[in-house]
Amino acid sequence: MEKRKYYVNIGAGEISQIKYDKNEEFVIHATADEVSLLRSKLENMHDASFNSFLRAHVPIMPYHNDKPNDDYDSNITETFQMLYDCGDERAKSHIKEMGILKDNHR
Repeated sequence: MEKRKYYVNIGAGEISQIKYDKNEEFVIHATADEVSLLRSKLENMHDASFNSFLRAHVPIMPYHNDKPNDDYDSNITETFQMLYDCGDERAKSHIKEMGILKDNHR
């Protein structure tokens, strides 16, 4: 499959082939299948974040039993691994500096 250039903004959950505003947080080169998987991971992060917000308002639920938070952490790590794998040199360098992959990147 052909790889194309995409601009990714994690905070906004956006993936675009068109550069606009400040959506070039990460630049990747990916296939349509890779972009579909990345979109799925961004949606999973959003869902887990919302569920974690809801759990935070249940005082009888212990914090260490926070599956939505664990899900969010897992998805964000997987997302950054994908960004690292598909990213340009600037994206890879930024992710290394962040330390989010803890030297587990491939």
